[in-house]
Amino acid sequence: MNLLSLDRIFLSKQYKELANCIRFLSIDAVQKANSGHPGMPMGMADVATVLFKDFLTFNPKNPNWINRDRFILSAGHGSMLLYSLLYLTGYKSVSLEDIKNFRQIDCICAGHPEYHPNTGIETTTGPLGQGISNAVGFALAEEILKKKVGKKIIDHKTYVVAGDGCLMEGISHEALSLAGHLKLKNLILLFDNNSISIDGPTNLAVSDDHKKRFKSYGWDYIKINGHNFNEISKALKKAQRTKKPIAIACKTTIGYGSPNKSGKASSHGSPLGEEEIKLVRKKLSWKHNPFEIPQDLLIRWRSIGAKASKKAEIHEKRYKKIISKLGWLGWTLSNNFKNDFPPKNNLIKGTIYKAIEKTKSDYLKSLEPMATRKSSEKFLDIICKLPNLIGGSADLSGSNNTKTKSHKLIKSTDFSGNYIHYGVREHAMCGVMNGISLHSGFIPYGGTFLIFSDYCKPSIRLAAMMKQKVIYVLTHDSIGLGEDGPTHQPIEQLTSLRSIPNLMVFRPADLIETFECWQKALESNNSPSVIALTRQAVKPIRVKNSSKNMSSLGAYEILRSANDIKITIISSGSELNLASDVCHKLATENIYSKVISMPCHELFDQQNKDYKNKILNETDLIVSIEASETHYWKKYTGIRGLNFGINDFGKSAPYKKIYNHFGLNTESIIKKIKQKL
Repeated sequence: MNLLSLDRIFLSKQYKELANCIRFLSIDAVQKANSGHPGMPMGMADVATVLFKDFLTFNPKNPNWINRDRFILSAGHGSMLLYSLLYLTGYKSVSLEDIKNFRQIDCICAGHPEYHPNTGIETTTGPLGQGISNAVGFALAEEILKKKVGKKIIDHKTYVVAGDGCLMEGISHEALSLAGHLKLKNLILLFDNNSISIDGPTNLAVSDDHKKRFKSYGWDYIKINGHNFNEISKALKKAQRTKKPIAIACKTTIGYGSPNKSGKASSHGSPLGEEEIKLVRKKLSWKHNPFEIPQDLLIRWRSIGAKASKKAEIHEKRYKKIISKLGWLGWTLSNNFKNDFPPKNNLIKGTIYKAIEKTKSDYLKSLEPMATRKSSEKFLDIICKLPNLIGGSADLSGSNNTKTKSHKLIKSTDFSGNYIHYGVREHAMCGVMNGISLHSGFIPYGGTFLIFSDYCKPSIRLAAMMKQKVIYVLTHDSIGLGEDGPTHQPIEQLTSLRSIPNLMVFRPADLIETFECWQKALESNNSPSVIALTRQAVKPIRVKNSSKNMSSLGAYEILRSANDIKITIISSGSELNLASDVCHKLATENIYSKVISMPCHELFDQQNKDYKNKILNETDLIVSIEASETHYWKKYTGIRGLNFGINDFGKSAPYKKIYNHFGLNTESIIKKIKQKL
């Protein structure tokens, strides 16, 4: 045996010892919790060890270092792989005590990774495939930022660990296809190719040719033995030089080291059991107690983290010098791209503020009917000059009005733009936007029809969970879209979205409210926002400008027919015109009312008790009017109230005829109100 062979054997032994630290922390944590997925961390420990030891650029002392490589665990059920790595490399966010409390309440070591800023947990994963789409967003954001500040400052990779389940989910196809189209060469997917899912072998349901699949997307593809350290290292070296996104299919054994459960579904989603763990310890020559990492191995792991930190600190000094010379862009980067609106400071901000006020002033002079999607376009045409706003649409740019004449396309040959053609990929678009937002504080917005929010909901829910400033421009917001018919007419979608915690759902009535809702969405640093917009033109509701953002109250009075009133009419969006007509015509019969515009339920619910009482408790009868599902409104109207809307699917016809069909017209509403009185 030659010296080279001896060296490889020695190195292999060292890597194996480091990898076993991950394996046994994972095994012991899952066993103590009596819940979890030990098989994936056991199988991917070797790959993760080589990655963190020899390739990953990171900084345990400053987990938010902007030029760190991003490590995304799309196969989030294997969360103990991530927590073990964070603890071993010296992140303060995860302690040994945290690992012992795996899956316990308020512990950072949750069942699936949950995003916490500055911890090394880059995104919330678990719903399979979501992490892949997030990783595409991270990689895309890196390319955009690199183009803005230069590759001497921004030049890192995004690594995503995905399993068989991630690649089965449809979102993976959408996201991987987009990444290949954009040639995101900084994206490296590590496929935990263990051929096992919860039900058993993956061949029960899948016979994909993974190589052909990735090649068809425009990816590079390498297949390796995921337990051969030399092959792992060679593949990762090649990945550093690729001109395309690359998938490394790591053929691994789930539950590696378990005599009776390795390679089987029994190691996937359940603890191994005390007796089996004893056998694993024996087989892998691990002579240590549960949660005990030998001091020499912990020192070696911590030295990996310390070495990475030193490299990062050198870069950070250089970064801070250059960032101070970048003016407005440098300021946004230094403040993690967070902004206040309307922007009144410095030159670019002042220009935007003046343009917003001029557009509102011009509108109030003409008072022409205008679709709120068109109003949104006017706002976007002004604010797209912000260096951190990244727009896009799922192949509906002209319908969503999300792309203006001032936008510049982002494409594989030029990432200097600010607009993404996502193609017909709503599901991936929203997952990618989460990654863009998480990367460095870009503000992504993306458009589709409100009805297709059903495709987007998993990603929207995760954005709300992670408190990300992501904005969804959802147009064609009711039966008002007309002839496209019930497949495209949203009914229950607003209620569905309003039921998501920490999501603001705006439905503005005219240009003034649309501008106000956009402003509030941009001000909200801790929640995503939906802006639901009309296809059809609507008459102005607000005919006077106000220095105060009235929509920020969630609900406010816009019309009153007398001081002494009997009825409160609450409405949103295009139906506010209808509510106003009802108010005026009731007054001709000496029945007096007030009209409340409620563009955002969530903001209204946050107001103080006195304000809510002022809006809701002035009259015994409260009426809601909205061309959508009615039950959600009953929390405001009460059991004695009236709710006008639609609790069935729509119709294919001109929109005014559909409104009449469902009784959403002045005569029908007044008749029922008079009967109630």
